[in-house]
Amino acid sequence: MEGMEDERPSSHEELPHIDDEQLSVQEQACMKSCAPLGDVCVDKNAVYKLTDGLLSHYLPSLQNSKRTLQELTQNQLILLDTLDQEVTKFQECNALLDLNSLFTEAKIYHNKLVNIRKEMILLHERTTKLKKRALKLQQQKQKEALEKEHQREKELERERQLTAKPAKRK
Repeated sequence: MEGMEDERPSSHEELPHIDDEQLSVQEQACMKSCAPLGDVCVDKNAVYKLTDGLLSHYLPSLQNSKRTLQELTQNQLILLDTLDQEVTKFQECNALLDLNSLFTEAKIYHNKLVNIRKEMILLHERTTKLKKRALKLQQQKQKEALEKEHQREKELERERQLTAKPAKRK
């Protein structure tokens, strides 16, 4: 309503100039208490009453609509929070699935390591046995070589004893 008052002429002098003789007394009274709207003269009192009636008729429903919209906005915020929580739960669930797959993979690799360890122990035992056998064979060959050498020395000694010795002259 304040905006409407600003749009209206502020004084009687701004109204279009009409001779006072041409207007009747009733029309002059109407001009003083009403604002011109084109060719129609509207009573200010009527405008105020109509405005109040219009506001009293529509304002409650508009306020109800405002409250309803505020409730809807709050409900939407609650739903958004709930949705964020659900998304977080799904992310945690996916993380658990990833964690489970990691544990499964770790178990597989652990089994592989256990098998490799068993093979390493088995190979170590085999190499130890082979080293012992190689050492025994080496000792046996050394013994055989020593015996052959000893046998050869005996044969050489025998040959020396069998060979004729010249007699010594005195």
